Amino acid sequence: MIIHLRNPRRNVEMAGPAPVHAILDRLDIHRDTVIVIADGTLVPGDTMLADSAEIEIRPVISGG
Repeated sequence: MIIHLRNPRRNVEMAGPAPVHAILDRLDIHRDTVIVIADGTLVPGDTMLADSAEIEIRPVISGG
């Protein structure tokens, strides 16, 4: 799978299938700090992603 990370912007390849929470663990990213989009759809942490998936991981931004 191809993972597009933001902040800093970079791409990572990782073998799948794998659940979202395992991917974030491998990348040392805390789940509460990001949103994960797989093939254009927002996905929860227990979603199993295929080896062919294209994933975007974006930091959560809040303001007021």
